[in-house]
Amino acid sequence: MEITIIAETQGNQLHAVTRQLVGAASSLGVSPTILCAGGVGADEASGISGVGKVLSVNGDCFSTFDGGAWATAFDAAAGEGVIMGAATAQGRDVVSRIAARRNIPVVQDVVTLSDGLNMTHPIYSGKAMQDVTISGSCGITLRANTFSPAGDGGSAESATVQQSGDVKIAVKEAIAKASERLDVSDADIIISGGRGMGNPENFDKLYSIAEGVGAAVGASRAAVDAWDPIPHSMQVGQTGKTVNPSLYIAVGISGAIQHLAGMRTSKYIVAINKDPEAPIFKVADYGIVSTWEEALPILASEIAKLQ
Repeated sequence: MEITIIAETQGNQLHAVTRQLVGAASSLGVSPTILCAGGVGADEASGISGVGKVLSVNGDCFSTFDGGAWATAFDAAAGEGVIMGAATAQGRDVVSRIAARRNIPVVQDVVTLSDGLNMTHPIYSGKAMQDVTISGSCGITLRANTFSPAGDGGSAESATVQQSGDVKIAVKEAIAKASERLDVSDADIIISGGRGMGNPENFDKLYSIAEGVGAAVGASRAAVDAWDPIPHSMQVGQTGKTVNPSLYIAVGISGAIQHLAGMRTSKYIVAINKDPEAPIFKVADYGIVSTWEEALPILASEIAKLQ
């Protein structure tokens, strides 16, 4: 079972109920992923015991609350399975909207939760309690102060998906984070393109960047299959090459399982794709929702600073 928690925040920090959500997920034997709106509370979330991964979902929509916009952003970043939130006005709104987008059931105001997704929640304005069992993906919200909170001591990995309209800021932040984690004295870099590059001639943009920093250029299977000028020798993936660079930059690559098998062990992964729901964002350490035309000129400038 996979559980994704929508963090509840208060001001510039996590609301206490977020730890209760983690505690509930942990009681099912699951290490949940936490999604933090605008990155608020991400550092604290990564230190909660039992958390598997923390994903900061950044974007212009998080400046004010809009249930529809938040649900769209979170839906793109969340995994399959259970979407869990707090039974607050905001939590109910966002979780139910994500459930509607995915066409999965939603159970609100859950007060007990046990193995196999056996739940109890109030109905008829609290006059009765209903037992519910769901098999498969669903959305659920948990009532505050009914589940034991998780403690400290965690060390969850963290990543970022950037949906900001300011692509320049997004690219600069991605490369800045990469430089913090890489030993740039001997860092090896691969920049790969996919069908999202539009045509093989546009790979010249990737070659230009690669030449300036001593990087290699790769390609997805979709690009190799579609365009004769992109040879199989460039293909990264299950039926191509398996790579493990310090920095892997995926441009216009959707992130099919075949491709992920060849690059997911890279030390740091940056993904650029205009589709916010591209699977590549689920394995990327930093994702940028943008066209390659917007992002590559800035990327060329910033990546050169790594050398």
